Amino acid sequence: MYQIQLDHPVHAHFIGIGGTSMSGLAEFLVMNGFTVTGSDSAHSKYTEHLEKLGVQIKYPQSADNINDDIDVVIFSAAIRPGNPEYDAADYCGIPMLTRAELLGQLMAMYDNAINISGTHGKTTTTSMVTQILLKAGMDPSVEIGGTLPAIGGNMRIGENRDLMVVEACEYTNSFLSFHPTIGVILNVEADHLDFFKDIQDIRRSFRAFANLLPEDGVLILNSEITDRSYFTENLKAQVMTFGRDPKADFTAVKISSDILVRPTFTVVEHGKEMAEVTLNCSGMHNVWNALAAIAVCRYLGVSYKAITEALKEFRGAARRFDILGKVNGFTVMDDYAHHPQEVDVVIQTLLKYPHRKLWAVQQPHTYSRTKLLMQDFADVLSRSEAVIVTDIFPARETDTLGVTAEQLVDELKKRGTEVYYTPTFDDAEKFIMEHCQEGDLVVTLGCGNINILAERLVDKYGTRE
Repeated sequence: MYQIQLDHPVHAHFIGIGGTSMSGLAEFLVMNGFTVTGSDSAHSKYTEHLEKLGVQIKYPQSADNINDDIDVVIFSAAIRPGNPEYDAADYCGIPMLTRAELLGQLMAMYDNAINISGTHGKTTTTSMVTQILLKAGMDPSVEIGGTLPAIGGNMRIGENRDLMVVEACEYTNSFLSFHPTIGVILNVEADHLDFFKDIQDIRRSFRAFANLLPEDGVLILNSEITDRSYFTENLKAQVMTFGRDPKADFTAVKISSDILVRPTFTVVEHGKEMAEVTLNCSGMHNVWNALAAIAVCRYLGVSYKAITEALKEFRGAARRFDILGKVNGFTVMDDYAHHPQEVDVVIQTLLKYPHRKLWAVQQPHTYSRTKLLMQDFADVLSRSEAVIVTDIFPARETDTLGVTAEQLVDELKKRGTEVYYTPTFDDAEKFIMEHCQEGDLVVTLGCGNINILAERLVDKYGTRE
């Protein structure tokens, strides 16, 4: 396998450079003196940022973008044989690395590599760890699958070459190319079933991730994970737990919240009450995300003073309970939720917000996820006071399963839900402007491009927060 060397910069070409993680890695190489080029299907805020740094990006992807000047090609999980640039690079014999392989090589250069994994909660927990370490003056390098205001994006290159924080995704077993020394498993649920066979296949992947940890490393595990001994049996690394279990190494007591569902709780570390923490982001689920972050940072010796101050300042990562603004007296929010459990957390939290009527605007993500989790999506969406469903965002897939957004609408109707089908964003925009009233709360949900609708509503008709 081709090995990247930071002291020997070369020309790296990224296929699909506009992805959240890909753009961050491209920036990392630029900052280390590499010549970086790339391609993507469309312009985005990430490609625009890279172009300002001097990166030449071509649209769309084409075999003509591959030439003899390129020393290594980096490609994302969405790129497969049949892609014109992939095939051209393969034909020319240019060394190729997956996004995960490159990230794994980079993190191997750090003495402490923190990997935050789990089916959901990764971006928020990774962001919390980052915010705390910055407050503690530890200056980490960071790679996050989302935008964190505290670092002005999704990638940060710190001066401390001993510490790196990475969001570790299980899709296509990407995180098995990593080199963690501190591993976190937040949860293990059924997801990405276009790749994994079933929940047992997913559990095997997370077990393999835990096995990557060295003997002097640590696994920080949610105490509520089903049969958690499966992940710890014969593990070389130390094991620490967090969660609701009173016997967990890190748990929380005296939990309360304000009118905006921002929690306050007392951290219990190894049976001793240590500090009161107040979060500035909504949702009781964030108590457990915060506990995982606290466990990581306490393992690294961070004081509770730095922890409590950082978490009080942390307002969440972009597209997580993101209040964008007001339109005609109703509030517009956006959230990345694309799994039934995530959607449920958002809806249950927002039902506690001050509001007249909650409108959940769901953009289903991928045909496979929509088909396999159809009943679960219908169950959780039916808890909203009204639902708007747009067409499915296909992402990397083509429709070979015969599944449609209208089928989800039909399932919601069976549950007696007030639901409306608006295929396009134009349809949804018109419907929202005609039906939503002062005091309502509109939240767009999905990890596709549904945030465009939320931003359009605010920018076209309202005011930003």
